[in-house]
Amino acid sequence: MTPIHAPAGGPVSFWKDDRHGPLPLLLLVLTTVTGLVDALSYLKLGHVFVANMTGNVVFLGFAVADAQDFSIPASLAAIAAFLAGAAAGGRLAASAGHHRGRLLAIATSLQTVLVGVALAVVMVVRDQDGAGVSYALIVLLALAMGIQNAIARRLGVPDLTTTVLTLTLTGLAADSRMAGGSHPYPGRRLAATATMFVGAAVGALLVLRIGTDAVLVLVLVLLALTAIAAYRSSSSSAPWTAGS
Repeated sequence: MTPIHAPAGGPVSFWKDDRHGPLPLLLLVLTTVTGLVDALSYLKLGHVFVANMTGNVVFLGFAVADAQDFSIPASLAAIAAFLAGAAAGGRLAASAGHHRGRLLAIATSLQTVLVGVALAVVMVVRDQDGAGVSYALIVLLALAMGIQNAIARRLGVPDLTTTVLTLTLTGLAADSRMAGGSHPYPGRRLAATATMFVGAAVGALLVLRIGTDAVLVLVLVLLALTAIAAYRSSSSSAPWTAGS
């Protein structure tokens, strides 16, 4: 899947980017969502991630080696659901990718529905610590994050994948003036790192002090706000909205 290439030209900065419009800020909100859901999944659903698939592959290796507190079925469920979500996101990008704002609006709306179902499961089922609830949440959240990752990849905003920071941090160091680089987008790279950190910290606090439902409510609010903001631009013909 080829990322959308926004029109060239215009000033490029963190707050005002004529090439990507409001997408950088909206993708930073989704990066916060990643921190929240991964904190929830790791701390509450059995040492598994629903967004960070690199971690799940490593956890799967731990589980195969019979390390304690790691589950082969949980890791496989998360990976399979994420792949299914990413495939759905790819199909969506192929059909709606001609308008970047509309694409993000539809994707975040789908995520909102999935997280809403997850919240309903938590609210309805009394035994929140049961295996059935855990696997339902893993699948629903990993589906949502697969969609998010595929759409972020399609939008192609530099350093804002929303789920992966390894390359972002590598670029921050490798492209720095100390390393002889031109240091492009340092603010954006630092912001991506900071927002995921904040999401993880807040998610952990909510899980440990209030409960799973509090994290899901916050995620639901952030996704809904992102969807609304994206829909506001869905009829815009500004250059940044053009996709391939």
